Amino acid sequence: MLETQGLRKAFGGVQAVSNVDLAVLEGDVHALIGPNGAGKTTFFNLLTGSLRPDTGRIDFGGREITALPPQQICRMGIARSFQRASIFPKLSAFENVRVSVLAHEGKSFRLYPRANALARGEVESLLETVGLSDQADQPGESLSHGDRKRLELGIALANRPKLLLLDEPTAGMSPDETRSTMSLVQRLARERGITVLFTEHDMTVVFGIAQRVTVMHQGQVIADGSSEAVRENREVQRVYLGEAGWFWR
Repeated sequence: MLETQGLRKAFGGVQAVSNVDLAVLEGDVHALIGPNGAGKTTFFNLLTGSLRPDTGRIDFGGREITALPPQQICRMGIARSFQRASIFPKLSAFENVRVSVLAHEGKSFRLYPRANALARGEVESLLETVGLSDQADQPGESLSHGDRKRLELGIALANRPKLLLLDEPTAGMSPDETRSTMSLVQRLARERGITVLFTEHDMTVVFGIAQRVTVMHQGQVIADGSSEAVRENREVQRVYLGEAGWFWR
């Protein structure tokens, strides 16, 4: 579904992403891991068109998207959530999702006075999917951290993605929120046929749900394979020693 070839991005003399080849298979839940500063977020920015690579190629669904603008990439089926929940804090949960639904349809309140009624059914369905039906009228700023992340997921789903990029989806969550959120991600992948590429520092989460794992370090891919193969990789163990090395003890 997604493939990058020789992807590079430098900032000054620092290679944030260096010659990255990566393939994400349709239907997979694929983890992208690595220590802080490994290049994961920069890589996501390249995939979504927020940054242009210095060299290399990105293909999605058999089409090159390397030089396309973010809006076009989104419309092709790539949606993203961020490390910090990106929502409209003063709008209700319902209104947050409605904005995304209408934007995807190319509608606005000014041009389509009946847009609210037309979108209501889809918005309510999305809120139910992410478990926020009972908080539809709550302002985004009043939601718990975990619920704000769920709201952001609902906003991303409004774009009807084929590929969902999740940047540290459980950051700052309690253990219960983490389990609930990743269970939701698995269900979306299974029931809606959405392919998922996610970054995560919690190795229990990574090896608990990922069908494939790619490891980045200093901008380069140092390992790629099944969860079991990556967990046994000596180089991966060395890189993580002292940060998440407890997982391999």
